[in-house]
Formats: sequence, structure tokens, C-alpha cells
Amino acid sequence: MPIIPLISEKFTGVIWRMEIDDLRGVLFLEVRNNEDRKVSFGAISLASGKVLFKDLVTPERWLTGIEAAYDGVVLLHFYQTETGPTHKGLMAIDGETGKVLWSNYSVTFDHLCDKGPVVYDARMHPRKYFFADAKSGATTRLYEPSVNQALKNNVVVPKLIPADELPVKLFPFHPYGNAVHYLEYNNFRIVSLHALKGGQLCQRLYIFDAGDAGNYAEVYDDLLNEGIQKMQPEAFILHKNHLIYMKNMSELKVLSL
Repeated sequence: MPIIPLISEKFTGVIWRMEIDDLRGVLFLEVRNNEDRKVSFGAISLASGKVLFKDLVTPERWLTGIEAAYDGVVLLHFYQTETGPTHKGLMAIDGETGKVLWSNYSVTFDHLCDKGPVVYDARMHPRKYFFADAKSGATTRLYEPSVNQALKNNVVVPKLIPADELPVKLFPFHPYGNAVHYLEYNNFRIVSLHALKGGQLCQRLYIFDAGDAGNYAEVYDDLLNEGIQKMQPEAFILHKNHLIYMKNMSELKVLSL
């Protein structure tokens, strides 16, 4: 039976980064428009497919980006300088409404742990790490590495394998470069590959249902990119039962498997 996308949402720019709030099942997106030098943000519920907000722009229209997502809050970072990659400062956005909850330009994000985001003040030496309350920004509790653990997520990425190692002969052609990204989930076999179409390089996604007897049937096919100049990295990820991928770098698609 063919698979119908749960989410198919286009954005006016390149989807630059995605973060999943594992506790709430919300996908956050950072979308960059180089021509307008504008970055915007979106949030979509993976459970319902509902767009919570889209095209959200902060007062800093370019020098900001997604840092992390935790328990209904997406954290945005700023940059220490316009020309450097070093992050500095945080702004917290409510993951359902897009409302600014707090901002702190003195702290820098370090990582997520099981109790929330861990931050530090780069002006302090030796460096001390604190918890930042995701909803209020309060940094009153010291982080203790011996007590707290890094936050685990449920994201699974495909493996790069030689096309000859696929469990069955699935394609009527040989993939370009003889390598494919491959993932098994329940009875599904998910493959992204590069191929030549009319002498031009393209990237495709296929999903096969192995069935009870192992009789493979194609249940999904999508052209992800065409006319590309070089081979692209992995095209999809799996989060719990959701297959997440981008089409033409500007369209988000999510399938429920």
C-alpha cells in the first residue's frame, strides 16, 4: 500500500538546520534566505503534522540560528562576531507559539543533559557550568557531570553501504558511485541513492515493504535533488516511527512508517 506523507511543507529559503524536541515530539527548522540575508524559524508537531509556527523572524535577522530544543522550548544562539563561527548568547522561544520567553547575551550554550541545557559565562575563568532553566533562563544551579547525563535522542541515521550489499536486487539500474544510504525499520527497507538521469546527477529516495514472505514491493519513491554537481550526504533520518527528509533543500517531508 503506497505511503502518503504526513507533512509536506515548503519554505522560502534553504532548510539549514533541524532540531527535534525529543520530549515533546516537535521538529524545529532554521531556514536561511541568502538573497535577503534573513533567517527564519518554524515548528511542526511530528505527532499531528500541524504547523505550530512558520517564517518566524527575530530582531536579529541574520546572525542567529538554532542551538537546541528541550521540553517545549527552542534555543537560538547569536554570534560573537559577524565574521566568526563562535556562538554567544541565547534566546528562548516557546515551541508552540513562537513567543520569546527570555534572552541572555552573557551565557553560551554547551550541551543538553537530562535536566536541561547546560551553559557557561565565557567571561568567567576557570569556566563554570550551570543549568539554564529552559522556560525562565534562570542559571542558579551548578552542573555536576558526575550526577547528570547527556540527553539521549531517538534519531537514527542510515548507513552507507555498497549497493551490491542490498538484501535483494531492488533497482533496474546500478546506483551512481556504487554506494547507497540504507536503513531497515520493521518491514521497511529505506534507500537513498544517486543516479544519472539524462546525463545529470540526481538523488532519489525509495521505500520498500518486505512483506511477511520477504516479497519486496515499492511503496514510496521521491526525487530529492536533480541537476546536482556532486554527491550529497545522507538524505533522511528516522525519529521513532517518522522518516524525515528534505526535497530540493527547501521542502520538508515527514512519513509515518
